[in-house]
Amino acid sequence: MKKTFVVLICFVFGHQTFSQSIYKRTLKLMGSRFDITVVAEEKVVAEGFINDAIVEIQRIERLISSWDPSSQTSMINRSAGIKPVQVDPELLSLIQRAIGISKLTDGAFDISYASMDKIWKFDGSMKNIPEADVIKASVSKVGFQNIIIDKEKSTVYLLNKGMKIGFGALGKGYAADQAKELLINKGVQSGIINASGDMNTWGKQPDGTDWKVAITNPLNKENAFALLPVVNKAVVTSGNYEKYVTFNGKRYSHIIDPRTGYPAQGIVSATVFAPKAELADALATSLFVMGKEVGVDRVNQLQGIECIIIDENGDVFTSENIKIEN
Repeated sequence: MKKTFVVLICFVFGHQTFSQSIYKRTLKLMGSRFDITVVAEEKVVAEGFINDAIVEIQRIERLISSWDPSSQTSMINRSAGIKPVQVDPELLSLIQRAIGISKLTDGAFDISYASMDKIWKFDGSMKNIPEADVIKASVSKVGFQNIIIDKEKSTVYLLNKGMKIGFGALGKGYAADQAKELLINKGVQSGIINASGDMNTWGKQPDGTDWKVAITNPLNKENAFALLPVVNKAVVTSGNYEKYVTFNGKRYSHIIDPRTGYPAQGIVSATVFAPKAELADALATSLFVMGKEVGVDRVNQLQGIECIIIDENGDVFTSENIKIEN
């Protein structure tokens, strides 16, 4: 399905005319902006729930951060090519799921991308494309096949020295999922965790309507083309319309194919709807690398997953069950 407009997403809130109200707090967590929204009858109760969500997100950051030298992720990276590292079942499961997404996307998604040499610069300092041999060498240590899992011993081993894993492409989504689950278990019937664009929703607005996302042109954010309901699921958008370089008339995005070392081309925005923000986060990035035809076809084979892809010409391609009327 093809249309011609550009997508940017934001949530649209209903009017506060019922006994329950929407309470929201914005703060910096995991190095990014988080917006935590809950529906509650009293502000003091809502603030307590928001505090609980913050504590949970901070716990996850300590577990998966590659910047914290004391984290289990950092220990895995330091032990690459040396020895396996025993980790918590939670981290082991997250890494196993990440490997599963790598297999699903034929390596377009790969948490060992952290091993890549940062040879592409998107700050205006690049004057030429890196040499082919330099690009090839930049991904020599990347490869999810070399992440060795021992379920019985709960260990992770990176086969080659210099390998690293990182959760930049799904960590915030996972944090959003876990914060949502925690709040549901505490009795919060409705809310949104927005982890810097990785959004997960549950329940309904105080007026009984579904949470909705606005489909909007990022160059004209006041003009929404459509509203789409988001019912107990996550929505994530990846974009490169602000971070790219152009050489010889070709546009190169900041999203690098971990298999080749070359930037993805052809797509400027990818939005994914999925049951979990973790999966939506990983797939949104993967679609850039897979390309619109392969990406849409792959999404159409996945139950409960939908996508909206915008190419560099401004044309929009959607998965089978996305209905947009403009």
